[in-house]
Amino acid sequence: MNWQADWGLRFRMFLTMFLLFALYIVFASAITLYMGGGMVVFALIFGGFSLVQYYFSDTLTLKSMGAKEVSAEEYPQLHTSVERLSQQADLPKPKVAVIDSNVPNAFATGRNQKNAAVAVTTGLMRTLNQDELDGVVAHELAHVKNRDMMVMTIASFLSTIAFMIVRWGAFFGGGGRGGNRGGGGVIVAILVSLLVWIVSYLLIRALSRYREYSADRGAAAITGNPSALASALLKISGEMDRVPKDDMREEAEMNAFFIIPIKSGVVGQLFSTHPPTEKRVEQLRDLEREMTAL
Repeated sequence: MNWQADWGLRFRMFLTMFLLFALYIVFASAITLYMGGGMVVFALIFGGFSLVQYYFSDTLTLKSMGAKEVSAEEYPQLHTSVERLSQQADLPKPKVAVIDSNVPNAFATGRNQKNAAVAVTTGLMRTLNQDELDGVVAHELAHVKNRDMMVMTIASFLSTIAFMIVRWGAFFGGGGRGGNRGGGGVIVAILVSLLVWIVSYLLIRALSRYREYSADRGAAAITGNPSALASALLKISGEMDRVPKDDMREEAEMNAFFIIPIKSGVVGQLFSTHPPTEKRVEQLRDLEREMTAL
């Protein structure tokens, strides 16, 4: 495998994390200044839950999506594919899970390379041929190799806290205590949290879209067959528009994990976690031409 460090991705990760860090410093200062001790307790409780989510992210994500870990006896071909591609990617073999759904999709989860899982839907296995399925699995393994799940979990941690403050800050703000920093302070903190959440939301989605390009390039390096992934993306994208709207559509908040995002209206498309399928296919075809030229 001709795996090369993606310095474009690393630079964007560094820049996004730096901007998020600066943003969260302002956020933490504002919360400390304007909100009472109740907010601190709330942040500590929520932080505890977030740590649990981080350390058990693979199990929690699989359960939330209705994914069942399967054995090699149940799905021998899928296990063989994951094991072979993991070896080619120089990764430990992740857990393998299957979701009983007509929606053709896949995702990876886990906090690091040793605690990862790859899940595919039954609809995906019915829709794709073996080469295309290999391309999708390799895409998810590229996410694991790039440690995308860990980075995105850390990046979104305080953003989630900011969102929770916007929703529930008035209940934890300490009422009217603290003179000028009573009810008015709670309002200021909520407004600051709203601004932090909006800015971090946009930064995280920008990073998420680029990591999809990087994972596509990684899949091409792992399989040596960019056209198979391009074909898979076109098939999946076409099938996504034909499945029933109540089938996995309620899981639209998990878009960042899917190989193709579940569409959720105009706003969902404007702030998508994924770049347009057409652009991803164009990049893969360019990679195919480069490999052919070599």
